[in-house]
Amino acid sequence: MTLPIRYNIRNVFVRWRATMATIIGVALVVAVYILIQSLAVGLEKSGRNTGDPRNLMIVRKGSTAESSSQVNRTQLKTLQYLPQIERDAQGQPLISADLVVLISLPRQDGKGEANVTMRGISRAGVELRPQVTLVEGRWFVPGGREVVVSTKMAKRFAQCAIGDRFRTGGHELHVVGHFDGGETAFDSEIWMDADEARSVFDRENYSSALVRMRSPEAAQEFMKRIEADKRLPLRVDPEIAYYSEQTRTSQIFQVIGTFLAVSMSIGAFFAAMNTMYASVGARTREIGTLRVLGFRRRTILASFILEGAILAAIGGAIGCLISLGLQSLSVFLGWQFGTMSFNTFSEVVFQFRITPGLAAQGMVFAVVVGVLGSFFPAVRASRLPVIAALKVV
Repeated sequence: MTLPIRYNIRNVFVRWRATMATIIGVALVVAVYILIQSLAVGLEKSGRNTGDPRNLMIVRKGSTAESSSQVNRTQLKTLQYLPQIERDAQGQPLISADLVVLISLPRQDGKGEANVTMRGISRAGVELRPQVTLVEGRWFVPGGREVVVSTKMAKRFAQCAIGDRFRTGGHELHVVGHFDGGETAFDSEIWMDADEARSVFDRENYSSALVRMRSPEAAQEFMKRIEADKRLPLRVDPEIAYYSEQTRTSQIFQVIGTFLAVSMSIGAFFAAMNTMYASVGARTREIGTLRVLGFRRRTILASFILEGAILAAIGGAIGCLISLGLQSLSVFLGWQFGTMSFNTFSEVVFQFRITPGLAAQGMVFAVVVGVLGSFFPAVRASRLPVIAALKVV
């Protein structure tokens, strides 16, 4: 005989205090789990969004980041005349020799300083990065000791407003504009002219070169040619693949999120178990009555587990809504989150990114907690002796 589902629904409303405690506990656990995992997703997405499928990134073999790479001027001259490279309207090769260095800037809130990525780009550098748009002020003029700062970095660091000046490398640099990196890794950078950056930071060589290919076939031919040329100890990767690899920092958030989720799920598991044990104790006579009416033990067992799963699912849905609400609030208020990249050792900014898959994980997590938390109380309920249960006052 199947136990009517309305019995469980009626119990939820009759014992609403215990019901609310279970739902709220699971909702908070799921919300924290989703929000922490969304930080990892946001950081990873900033890397996946970075780059143009037509571009190739060239760095020194063995380097783990642009800041530890070197491309000298002789190598650059060899590269820029290769026939696979696209040309602009003036017939010039679309190649940007970049210099990436780390500088230290004070935080906007006055709580110390942090490393920031300064990128020196060549003439074609802006054209090769269509995700980046100037939103305020103007682009730098080579030779004027001028820089353009991403809007997100300007919110996090002092002396980055348009018109401000800051000292680095023994020189004073003038902020003349703000750009939007389009939710890419460029949102964590400050830009200036590449040759001027070499002068300011006393660097002889560049860090990397970014080139645009005529076609996918040309890209494959270009990569094979560089690999076969022993004069060029360089590594060539698609720009998108290169920046995706740079987001390994997101794994830290995934590990932290999983650790906190496991820790909190243990607490939620015992909380749900205690609530269900209390529910079993309060319904001892009802359980005895159900047994007298002919309901089998496995039916009562399934009924209690189903009730726990449904309550946990409701809590999971509320937790998803809480996390989505906090994400919307962070976007509305312009909140930015930052961490140190273990590849570049500089500040990386990103935002919450709650995906449908992440919300689904939260729901599955909630239901698992509900089922496990109600299993042992359900077993106890199904094994209650009928006569002893009916005698309970």
